[in-house]
Amino acid sequence: MSLLKQVFKWLLFLLLLPVAYLLIALLLTFITVNGDHEAAEKGKAVYLNTNGVHLDIILPKNDVDSQVLKDLRYYENENYLSFGWGDKNFYINTPSWGDLTFSNAFEALFMKSSTLVHVTRYKQRQSDWVEVKVTDSELQNLNKYLLAAFKRDKAENKQLLLNKGYSPIDDFYEANGNYTCFNTCNSWVNTAFKNSGLKACLWTPFDFGLMRKYD
Repeated sequence: MSLLKQVFKWLLFLLLLPVAYLLIALLLTFITVNGDHEAAEKGKAVYLNTNGVHLDIILPKNDVDSQVLKDLRYYENENYLSFGWGDKNFYINTPSWGDLTFSNAFEALFMKSSTLVHVTRYKQRQSDWVEVKVTDSELQNLNKYLLAAFKRDKAENKQLLLNKGYSPIDDFYEANGNYTCFNTCNSWVNTAFKNSGLKACLWTPFDFGLMRKYD
């Protein structure tokens, strides 16, 4: 009987973990930092986009720092660059939600895994992007954050993964950092905003938290 009690306690503990994670995540998502960011005059704009799960930061190409642009593949008629960050295995092996497997999801959430920067190029602004006004200083901080995300080789070049993009307008590059359930694609974007002095969540693994700060 005591063994059954121990097993029951461990099962209950394991069931409570995701509930506790969800409750804490929701609480921290709704706590706003840098809430006074509207006080300064803002002459530039960046954008947020989500596919329903995954957030990206989008900058006009003319506002992307030259060091960030260096080694990136883009064309003259592409005017916006979208930056996302996430688990390498998940990005490469799960191009759509129909390709999702339990092992890919488990590894991404609970194992420290290598990461990629996902860069997508656009000719025109899309109607579902959310505009975020920024100062020159905030834009500079965002560029520094994006530059630091790229893992570079000994010659300081970004490392493109050839023929791994989902379409002709996107590419993957080796990235710094590890993906876990505490450091997700969405918390990466949120941290970019928080560290740049922009309004953000205290912490969030969700896409909706940051989007709602600007809707």
